[in-house]
Amino acid sequence: MNTGVQFRGTVPANSSRRWFTWGWPENWHVTWYVVPTSPEKGGPQIDWDVEVERASSNDITYWISIQNNTGDSVQVEARYAILN
Repeated sequence: MNTGVQFRGTVPANSSRRWFTWGWPENWHVTWYVVPTSPEKGGPQIDWDVEVERASSNDITYWISIQNNTGDSVQVEARYAILN
């Protein structure tokens, strides 16, 4: 298994941002995780969703939407695991 961080970013208070990452081989099994890197106690900081586009016969594009559920900006990391 291969793991890593694809990108880091900031999501402003009470808003959402969307990123994309392209050129992933269609035969890879990729799992995505998004975690906040700025600490804040009291409850969940973010919610996230991944959508998938078959960009060509060989490539996949992942669209990652992150919703900030707090009143402060949140730093995030989009992490992946290649399972094959």
